[in-house]
Amino acid sequence: MGKSYPTVSEEYLKAVEKARRKLRGFIAEKNCAPLILRLAWHSAGTYDVNTKTGGPFGTIRHPDELAHGANNGLDIAVRLLEPIKQQFPILSYADFYQLAGVVAVEVTGGPEIPFHPGREDKPEPPEEGRLPDATKGSDHLREVFGHMGLSDQDIVALSGGHTLGRCHKERSGFEGPWTSNPLIFDNSYFTELLTGEKEGLLQLPSDKALLTDPVFRPLVDKYAADEDAFFADYAEAHLKLSELGFAEA
Repeated sequence: MGKSYPTVSEEYLKAVEKARRKLRGFIAEKNCAPLILRLAWHSAGTYDVNTKTGGPFGTIRHPDELAHGANNGLDIAVRLLEPIKQQFPILSYADFYQLAGVVAVEVTGGPEIPFHPGREDKPEPPEEGRLPDATKGSDHLREVFGHMGLSDQDIVALSGGHTLGRCHKERSGFEGPWTSNPLIFDNSYFTELLTGEKEGLLQLPSDKALLTDPVFRPLVDKYAADEDAFFADYAEAHLKLSELGFAEA
């Protein structure tokens, strides 16, 4: 059984395609793909399978949710995207932010991720504490992603998204990029992880946990050796993440 997605109007679909084109140009010009991807992830990653609350429903633009510790700096992403969103009043914020995340991966050379519109904006932000803590290990990662209903493979594939971007001391307490080209989406997160710590590159405790865990480690090895396999699994995991709590199967 596939998922059944809500039907949206022809006008809505046209707006999605126009917004996609605008976002491509904007994200490429501003070099902000890492920040936009983080916005899409953090918006979706609050979903809880047990209570069916949180998830990719546009609540991250609310000051209450932006104030969560894990969302430090994401007010910049919300502010950057707002002028484009204003051009497409028909689109929900929920769809718009997830579309922006898909485009961020695409314009940096990553895999194409399917996008299905129809998410509705919800009024209530979820409570704090549902996103991963970078200082913790594999048990914590499983617990957090388990709440979202995501698998071990999804955890490792999504970690590879750190191929984009860097940490900022004032946002996370950590500083530096994970890879030598933080604006290119490739499998270098995994190759760097396997070659050990390097001057100027970052490895968080949550990254190192992937090396010592008996289930995570073979996936790290696989993705380091085979970028196509990483892209395929990443696209699947990103799609799942972007649709948490939306269009239940």
